[in-house]
Amino acid sequence: MSAAEGPLVVGVDTSTQSTKALVVDAATGQVVASGQAPHTVSSGAGRESDPRQWWDALREALHQCGDAAREAAAVSVGGQQHGLVTLDARGEPVRPALLWNDVRSAPQARRLIEELGGPKGWAERTGSVPSASFTVTKWAWLAEHEPEAVRAVKAVRLPHDYLTERLTGEGTTDRGDASGTGWWASGTEAYDEETLARVGLDPALLPRLVRPGEVAGTVRDGHDLPFSKGALVAAGTGDNAAAALGLGLRPGVPVMSLGTSGTVYAVSRHRFADPTGTVAGFADARGDWLPLACTLNCTLAVDRVAALVGLDREAVEPGTGVTLLPYLDGERTPNLPRSSGLLHGLRHDTTAGQLLQAAYDGAVHSLLGALDLVLDADADPSAPLLLIGGGARGKAWQQTVRRLSGRPVQIPEARELVALGAAAQAAGLLTGEDAAAVARRWKTSAGPVLDAVERDEATLARISGVLSDAAPLLERGPGSD
Repeated sequence: MSAAEGPLVVGVDTSTQSTKALVVDAATGQVVASGQAPHTVSSGAGRESDPRQWWDALREALHQCGDAAREAAAVSVGGQQHGLVTLDARGEPVRPALLWNDVRSAPQARRLIEELGGPKGWAERTGSVPSASFTVTKWAWLAEHEPEAVRAVKAVRLPHDYLTERLTGEGTTDRGDASGTGWWASGTEAYDEETLARVGLDPALLPRLVRPGEVAGTVRDGHDLPFSKGALVAAGTGDNAAAALGLGLRPGVPVMSLGTSGTVYAVSRHRFADPTGTVAGFADARGDWLPLACTLNCTLAVDRVAALVGLDREAVEPGTGVTLLPYLDGERTPNLPRSSGLLHGLRHDTTAGQLLQAAYDGAVHSLLGALDLVLDADADPSAPLLLIGGGARGKAWQQTVRRLSGRPVQIPEARELVALGAAAQAAGLLTGEDAAAVARRWKTSAGPVLDAVERDEATLARISGVLSDAAPLLERGPGSD
């Protein structure tokens, strides 16, 4: 390990599949140590994980960091959004956490929208129209299907809250992650009593909201963690807000994140309220806003198609007639939670490589459809689209985004932006700086820019036409009458 110029901090990314930890020099942004450990996610009708796996994975990831973690003066956790973590009186999970991509609560989402003012009312109150991904719908599903579990619940947390509380012993959250629950009102920046009453959730069960730049606590004794006693713990935040911090994002700059889920977002000075539900009016972790659109099917769905046709994920071939909507987990954008994948235009001369390219096209089409809605009217339409996430390194992803967006595309060289954003948040506690300013000082968004190419309007129109024609079938879902 090279000598650090400044104090060391730890940034954590607890995602759907694994937990990663980075030890970062707060002065330079240099990553001096890292670790990673996996989680498991259930298959079948739901998507669930035991939160205790996240804690075990965090401990393993930190121990992989060695002595560097022991020298860290502050830590912050960025985590997968929306997940419902229910704890008993001892702080133990009542049941496995319901994850963001568990869409069993679609009926509850529809009912809550109808009962509490319709889409416009929800957008005005919370900034978002809840889909099956939102935590409030998962609580409503749990109350309906597992009332005995609900009676045992003494605390309700989000995934990043759970780990922060294990570190500090205090139940806290931040505005960025809270804005994805459906029970946080963006207008008042407080928990919404009417929503909580409707779903029967006592606000006393929820964590305290920590302000941007505020210390959430210190690392408590009694854990097998390689931290010095008294290390500061930041509020943490949701993964997309953490990545925005990690990029040092300025207002109006578009981001597309390619991971298990796909997202497009930008920082805005203005509170968003989209009654169509396409754009979620999330808060960021600093005091601004992070309008965002999310798809459930991105890199994993495309990789699954590659496996089905027996190809490497980069083995795409151009094609003009086949359309593949890779909605393998249902879909959030467009809002089709009961849908499955759909293939149209298959011919004798269609190749496996063309099918794979069609899967890429279908995944990117969903994200680009929401991009213009995410950006403010005064955003520069020619600004490079920042491409991040695991898929951003793939040539097929890069070229598909270029062709269908018509924008220049910039690929930041910095990796693990969620963990870097958490590290920047931790560094801000020590230096008094804004976390995004810390990341800009670290030059995390620097990377090659791919020039714009002519936008492939024909492919976009073809996919839109198939989606429109197939909407009634997709809404019913497989096996429906």
